[in-house]
Amino acid sequence: MTEPTAADLAEVSSAAGAPAREVTRQGMWGPGPGDTSGYNGIVRRFERFAPTDRPYGSYFDEVVDRLIGLLPGVDLGHVVVAHNELTIFVPRADLLDVLTACRDDALLRFEVCVSVSGVHFPDMPGEELHVVYHLLSITHNRRVRLQVTCADADPHVPSSVSVYPMTDWHERETYDMFGVIFDGHPALTRILMPDDWDGFPQRKDYPLGGVPVEYKGAVVPPPDQRRSYS
Repeated sequence: MTEPTAADLAEVSSAAGAPAREVTRQGMWGPGPGDTSGYNGIVRRFERFAPTDRPYGSYFDEVVDRLIGLLPGVDLGHVVVAHNELTIFVPRADLLDVLTACRDDALLRFEVCVSVSGVHFPDMPGEELHVVYHLLSITHNRRVRLQVTCADADPHVPSSVSVYPMTDWHERETYDMFGVIFDGHPALTRILMPDDWDGFPQRKDYPLGGVPVEYKGAVVPPPDQRRSYS
């Protein structure tokens, strides 16, 4: 078992915000055989989404304090800073209020939602699905990441299209790949897969599938059938 890296401990390049806990990561690239399919058997234990202590540095304290001041009834206490990036966990029910404050307040002025994306953590019961919002302030040249979680059993998140109309197709893609249902979206349909596709291809429990490849008499099985590990 290898020691966790700084990136493992933070793991916020695509999502953050759930309570810190020890989890196990298995697969993907690392020491061992040169198998890039994710089945090389590597196992690492680390603490995921550990909150950062103040001061956060840069403009991060100012942004967090401003949001808390604008929305005193909203729990914005879970903040993660890693790789010089700010991530704020937002309660699902308060998402639209936080997005609106980020857009409209003169001291924040995050005019653009650059992307909405999803992440799947099947080892986090009740918080398996994460939705990530990357906001950009052109006025102040600042960025912030907001994070919302929901359960596989209740994959609903308010649509942000009423606040940031450009997120229309971002939410459709996140729905298509992860199964997150964005309540209030004007036309939540698949955007990449056929309408009748079964399942959500970017969830981590979605089978890799693939087809056997035959080359000069040798057959190479699909990635999820190549090896077995105890």
